[in-house]
Amino acid sequence: MRERSNADWLTALRGTPDDDAVLDLRDLLVRGLGFALADRLGADPEANIEDFAQESLLKILRSLDTFRGESQFTTWAQKIAVRVALTELRRRRWRDVSLEDLQPPESDAMPVELPDSAPSPEQQVMQASLLDMVQRMMMEELTERQRQAMLAVMVNGMPLEEVARRMETNRNALYKLLHDARQRMQQRLRAQGLSVQDLMATLANE
Repeated sequence: MRERSNADWLTALRGTPDDDAVLDLRDLLVRGLGFALADRLGADPEANIEDFAQESLLKILRSLDTFRGESQFTTWAQKIAVRVALTELRRRRWRDVSLEDLQPPESDAMPVELPDSAPSPEQQVMQASLLDMVQRMMMEELTERQRQAMLAVMVNGMPLEEVARRMETNRNALYKLLHDARQRMQQRLRAQGLSVQDLMATLANE
C-alpha cells in the first residue's frame, strides 16, 4: 500500500474514486476495526468486520467535505469506522427486544455486586420509595408512546436511532416526545417537592 498525504487521499477519493485508494482505505479500516473491536465481534468476526468496513467506507466517501485536516486522514477515517461499527452493534443488541417488553425499574431490585459505598438501609428505603413514585408517575402522567420512549432511552439505554425506527418516527420527533415527557414528569415532581435531578439520580442508581 502506497503512502499518501491527507491531500493525496482527498484527491484520490473525490469525484470518481481511484480504485487503488478505495482498496487501500478498506484494508486500513478492516485492520483498525479488528483491533478496536476485538472483544465485541461475536461468532463471525471476519464477516462483521467486512460489513462494518463497507458501510464505513460509504460514509467516509460521503463525508469527505467535513474533513478539516486536524489529524491524519486515516485516523479520521478509522474513527468514523469505529463509530459506525459501535452504532450497529448497539442496534443489533436490541434487535429482538420489543418496546412492549421493556419494564420500569423494580423497586426491590438489588445489584449482583454491591459497590464499596453501598447505600445504608435508610438510603435503600428512600430509593425504593422514589422508584415506586417514579413508576406511578410514569403510569399516570405519560402517554403510552411517551412511556415507551422514556423506558427505552432513559431507563434501558436503547439507542435513539433504534427507538425512532421501532416507533416509526424520526430522531427530531423522538426528541420532542422525550422533551414533553420530561416536562410532564417535572411538573409532577415539583408538586411532590422533588426535582428532575432526584428522578434521574434514582433511575441511574437503580
